[in-house]
Amino acid sequence: MPVFQYVALDSQGVEIKDEIDALSEKEAISKIRNMGYFPTKVRSRGAEKAAAAKAIARPARRRGAGGKVKTKYLAQFARQLSTLQDAGLPILRSLRILQEQQKSGTFKRVIGYVADDIEGGSTLSEAMSRAPRCFDRLFVSMVAAGEAGGVLDLILARVADFKETDQKLKARVKSAMIYPIVVLGAAFLILLGLMKYVIPSFKDVLSEMLEGEQLHVVTRTVLGASTWIAVGPEWAPSIYGVRIGGWVVLLAMPFLIVFLLRLATRFRIGRLVLDTIKLKLPVVGQLTGKVSVARWTRTLGTLISAGVPILDAINVTRETAGNEVFSNMLGNVHNSIRQGDTFAGPLRQSKTVDLIVSNMVAVGEETGDLDKMLLKVADNYDEQVEVLVASLMSLLEPIMILVLGGIVLVIVLSIFLPMIQVIQGLSSQAA
Repeated sequence: MPVFQYVALDSQGVEIKDEIDALSEKEAISKIRNMGYFPTKVRSRGAEKAAAAKAIARPARRRGAGGKVKTKYLAQFARQLSTLQDAGLPILRSLRILQEQQKSGTFKRVIGYVADDIEGGSTLSEAMSRAPRCFDRLFVSMVAAGEAGGVLDLILARVADFKETDQKLKARVKSAMIYPIVVLGAAFLILLGLMKYVIPSFKDVLSEMLEGEQLHVVTRTVLGASTWIAVGPEWAPSIYGVRIGGWVVLLAMPFLIVFLLRLATRFRIGRLVLDTIKLKLPVVGQLTGKVSVARWTRTLGTLISAGVPILDAINVTRETAGNEVFSNMLGNVHNSIRQGDTFAGPLRQSKTVDLIVSNMVAVGEETGDLDKMLLKVADNYDEQVEVLVASLMSLLEPIMILVLGGIVLVIVLSIFLPMIQVIQGLSSQAA
């Protein structure tokens, strides 16, 4: 009888490694579950050697094959593969059908690699794990759970639901940011043009009008800023004898900020600092926090409902949380559960989420419907995000009008105040 090596978790979350005799992998999983354990990995004793031999024979291009694929393509792929599996088609034929109809060249190649690996004897989850830039750990873990439970079509449908909901949430937030970015960007360029080309022409005229008298502080400030933008400070470097103006610095500043932010996100401490700052910002922090809670609760609820053991599900959720603050919180929750604590206790102590979240998690643990409670929390926070985005959009327009109106007012005052000074001087002389 074949021997299967397995890794499982007991009721306390302690990892157990052992072997078991069974006729098939399904029977091995059933026996392990009957022993009261939660299997996380089951392989026949000779499978690792066979996989290693296949990996050596497999072309190097398969390792980490493919690039990033848009979420909408992944959602469509999961939905269509679920439909084909529900219809009873073999997984290899289903993948070949989906490969042929893909428009994205990158995704088409990745599906081809996955199909080749399955043809070579790998499971779908193993094949997908070799393309991590395309199929994240969430996708792979859920597919593995579906394969183990024999409900791959249902799990793929849940993956599609998750990806579609996640995409809608991201699109909603992005669409809310496009309008103010475009308006403020256009206003910035117009203001830059005024300060560089229009305002400097008033400097000599205004000085002559006052005949040596000191200009108003508002006028001096605007003219000084205009000079800095048009000509640049004295210490600024020169190119072919022409000094670099401040307008170059202002135009380069957004690109420099984006570069520095991307550089900071390459390091864990940088991500933690940036995510902490984002959560503390007014309005934006509230929106960021709600989006993050909706994301990780939906991910965790989807994984648990798919049959993934809670500790493995938390590990996957931690990596896909999208916010280092919540990732740290989930890491602490994971450690507490391994030591025998509940989920709600460390979640409440972290003070990272609202009490409603920890209370609903506690109810879910008591009733045995933790996955359903987490998905309800996600739905609730999705609705709150929608309301918050709508409120933010309604506030942005008057705020932008006030800001832009204030800038225009300062520029107009800087030009008219010297004229008022001249009129007052003439009036005093006439008197």
